Amino acid sequence: MDLTGLDVGWRPVVDAWSESPAGQQLQSFLAERVAAGATIYPPEPLRALHLTPLKQTRVVILGQDPYHGAAQAEGLAFSVPDGVRPPPSLINIFKELQRDLGQQPPMSASLIPWAERGVLLLNSALTVEDGAPASHANQGWEALTDALILTAAADAAPKVFMLWGKHAQAKAGLITAAGPQHLILQANHPSPLSALRPPLPFIGCGHFSQAQAWLAAQGRALAWAL
Repeated sequence: MDLTGLDVGWRPVVDAWSESPAGQQLQSFLAERVAAGATIYPPEPLRALHLTPLKQTRVVILGQDPYHGAAQAEGLAFSVPDGVRPPPSLINIFKELQRDLGQQPPMSASLIPWAERGVLLLNSALTVEDGAPASHANQGWEALTDALILTAAADAAPKVFMLWGKHAQAKAGLITAAGPQHLILQANHPSPLSALRPPLPFIGCGHFSQAQAWLAAQGRALAWAL
């Protein structure tokens, strides 16, 4: 993993994890899978931390694990590289942006502009094997990503945490334990399987406009345009 130039806000968290039993287990696991010939995505697992420094983080969006198809994962939750057709969950994110803010679907499905403006797009597991969803879950990544969530929540600057789906909502306790200064927004996952279902349909949740208004009131304005 390339730690060169990693943001100083995230670096102590990554260093501590890397030296921990969970970090050592994960690194051994990855080495074993590579030696066995596995194809692992994305090429830059820590890209979200490179693109979104802690002090610039305004919003945290939590995903589960990277896309497991060739050329899809780019190290940012829900995002795919420029030129790649958006997967169904991302299509629903764009639908809600249009419904909520009148924002037309973008030409590119990459969410890098969000990351560069302070939206931390963080998956729970940061790698996956080709064609095998959740194949690297519970191998050590969660110890790092939970620590990153705690670090973001412990930082004094107010942030919005968007928790879409049960997996992300299970992290709410990490955020509330750190202090009351943040806004937590919860809805179903944007997957077509759940985006329109009760109790909290993703389509119609209004999270983007709520986050925009709340952040502006905190003096931390954020534009969602892509």
